[in-house]
Formats: sequence, C-alpha cells, structure tokens
Amino acid sequence: MTKSKVAMLRTNPQNVLIDIERLFELAEGPQFLSSTIPTILKDNISWHYPFPSANTTPWQLEGTILALKKHGFQNISCVQNKTEVTNAYKGERLNLYTPVFSAYDIPVLYNFKEEDMKWIPYQPKASLMALDKIYPQGLRIPDYFIGKNILHLPTMKCHIYTQTTGALKNAFGGLLNHKRHQTHSVIHETLVDLLAIQKEIHPGLFCIMDGTTAGNGPGPRIMKPFKKDLFLASADQVAVDAVAAKIMGFDPMEIKYLRLAHEKGLGTAVINEIDLVGDSDLIHENWGFKVGYSFHKFAGWVTWFGPTSFLQDLFTKPPLLYLGNFYSYFYHDVLHWPFQEKKIYQTWLQESPWGQLFETYQQQGVLGKKGPDHGE
Repeated sequence: MTKSKVAMLRTNPQNVLIDIERLFELAEGPQFLSSTIPTILKDNISWHYPFPSANTTPWQLEGTILALKKHGFQNISCVQNKTEVTNAYKGERLNLYTPVFSAYDIPVLYNFKEEDMKWIPYQPKASLMALDKIYPQGLRIPDYFIGKNILHLPTMKCHIYTQTTGALKNAFGGLLNHKRHQTHSVIHETLVDLLAIQKEIHPGLFCIMDGTTAGNGPGPRIMKPFKKDLFLASADQVAVDAVAAKIMGFDPMEIKYLRLAHEKGLGTAVINEIDLVGDSDLIHENWGFKVGYSFHKFAGWVTWFGPTSFLQDLFTKPPLLYLGNFYSYFYHDVLHWPFQEKKIYQTWLQESPWGQLFETYQQQGVLGKKGPDHGE
C-alpha cells in the first residue's frame, strides 16, 4: 500500500512563489489533481481583518495559482463563504486576494449567492457520525462543488474547538451553510463526515498549507503570530493536518478529529506511517503551541460543551442566536481588533519580513508576472 506523502519546505519572502511550485510537485499535485477537471481554490478567511496567521496569505494564493497554471490547469475558480463573524467581500479585499484574482483571471463565486450556486440535497454513501443527526431532514451541499477538484489553502494555527485547524476544518464553511453552528458540539465528528463527503464528490483533493507566520493561542482569530518560514502540502488531508499538529507541538492521535479520520481509513494521522519529503527534518521541530484561554473560548464551552450545553438549542435559535452573533461581532471587531490585534498586525508589518512582503502586495498587487499564464 502506498504511503501518504507530505511535502515540507522552508521558505523565505524572496523565493516563496518558486518554493510553492516546487512544493506542489514534491507532493505530487499534478498526479493527484487532473488538469482536465475544473479546480476550486478554497481559501481560508477566518477573520476579514488581515491578522497574521489567521487567513490565507496572498503569496500562498498566488503561488498556488502559478503552480497550477504551470502544469496546465486552466479552469480555476475560487469559492468564498460567510460566517457570523466574517465578511467574505471585506476579507478578500483586506487580505489582498482581489488583485491576485484579477491578475490571473480567477473567477470568484460565493456559496451564499443563488446566482453562483444552488444548495441541493445530497445523500452521502458513507456512514456518517454526526451530520445525519444535525440534518435529520437531509443534508444539502452546493451543486457547484460536485465533480470538481478542490485545493484547500489553510494556515498553521490553533483553534479553540479543535486544538488545531487546517485542511479538514477548511471544508466546514464551503460545504455547510444552514444550521452550521449547531455542529460545534460534535465538531470533530463533523469534520470527519465532511472529509468522507469530499472524497465522494471531488475527483481530487489537495492542500497547500501556509506556515510562514503561524498562530499560537485561542485561534482561529485572536492569536500570537510567530515567524516560522514553512509550507506543507499533501493530497492526504489527514496527513497534512497531522504533520502540522506534530510540528506545532501536539500529538496528532490525541486530537479527536485526526484520530477518528485515521481510524475510519480516510487518511493517515500516524507520523511514522507518512512519507515526508523535502525538508523532512522539520518534523523534529516542536513549537510548543498551546490553545490557551480566552473569554470567547469560555463562551463557546458554555454553549457547546459545558454543563449548560443542554440549552444549546435555545442559544442557537432566534432570538438568542442574534444576540450571540452580535456578541461575537462586538468581541472581535469592536474590542479586539482596534485595541489589540490591529497593533499586533502593525508591528508585524514593520518587523517581520512576511509583513513587509504583505506591504509589497499592497503596493503592487502581485509578485509574479501579470497575465493568464505563468511566464507571460
């Protein structure tokens, strides 16, 4: 049986686009994804503000597009979703995706716009762990996703509900819409169900994960960013998340969604069963990341996991749902961004070479040559 492969590369702002192309090839992207099939880029906007480590980076996006085009992928699109705490339009503008999409003629679609895609009934072939209970009347997914490759673009960071977040969690916003928030009490099982569904509807899955600036703490938004100069890639969504978790300082098999996915045969979470290529010595790093605590984590625990979790139906339906959404907006956008995270972002712009690269994108739009094909 062929071992799952994860490619690992150290990188720097001067060579990052070339390194992403090399990473794609090391992880055998051209073999796992067919260039004759339309390919969806699923970026990750955890917060519309450009907080370092929270969101897909513009170089991650541009490098991936260049890697795909180099190998003959022409039908490439990006799909965005919205959440209670993020605005997709604001997020792609502030995180500098818009000029990248424009430069390389990448259409952007929104799974919450009826003119872009329809949500249709879907009956998974796999035996589900949670979603059939959350959606007893039947699951719906976007029709646009069916039959297309998908390439996830997460970052290396912690998460208050799942310890780490990466390739598996990145499917959450794209494939779930109505009642999505009600899956949080069974979030690990939900991520495993979503991976099983992805394997049914996508001819090819791939992940290119950005660890140039990684997020430690109660993510996926309010974290402490660290310069780490790393990229990971794999066609095995479980394996790339497991490798990221190991480097961050976690035991992958102690993270429930990774262990469950491994046990169900959806991927490999045991590190010594993964073929590591590229700068494979990176697997010996231990960043010592910890999720830590925040009031938002406490509020989530009260709603989803604590002794009052039996009231979650009350908390997650109107009118209390609207109050919860307002709380999340107020906590993140009114309190945290102007008084804490914006200052961290500004320091990152001034002191980190990756922040300086972000400013370069602000000034010139893209790093590579503009045009539909790499090298024009």
